[in-house]
Amino acid sequence: MANFKIHNFETAPEASKELLEGKKKAFGFVPNLIGTLSDSPQLAKAYDYLHEAFASTSFNNEELTVVWQTINVENECHYCVPAHTAIANAMKIAPEITEALRNETPLPNEKLEALRTFTVALVRARGFVKDEQLEAFFNAGYTQTNVLEIILGLAQKTISNYTNHVAKTPLDNAFQPFAWEKKGLAV
Repeated sequence: MANFKIHNFETAPEASKELLEGKKKAFGFVPNLIGTLSDSPQLAKAYDYLHEAFASTSFNNEELTVVWQTINVENECHYCVPAHTAIANAMKIAPEITEALRNETPLPNEKLEALRTFTVALVRARGFVKDEQLEAFFNAGYTQTNVLEIILGLAQKTISNYTNHVAKTPLDNAFQPFAWEKKGLAV
């Protein structure tokens, strides 16, 4: 079994150090995910770019959280579900939304539930969604642009979720209060 290195300022490749500094300023620490991604400066930069790009889409904070956390839960990411719970709390997302996403129960808002349902369909079908699923998404008030924005969020989350799976990234102390495991699975 491989042990993936979690880089810090002393061990990181030179091309990753600026990103590590930025994350330390933003979070007060360098999250283990970023330390792990930093072994490949290109991947770390791609992840950071995709995060910033997705965060600047037309989605509001609740919708961003729905897309991120839906993908995290679908991909059973032991690291990203707790991390995005902490992020959702910092974004002042209502606890009932966060808990519904973590527990895979319906959201308290029909439009957000349509976003969650479509995101699940997109992930499970690997993009091959049915016309009826698209139509239901559009009928909920979303657009073609929103479909493409979800794909952007999916690209970001694929990098982090898959990295955490292969690296078995340990959860940072800051995220420990939000530890999560998929129903019926121990992680």
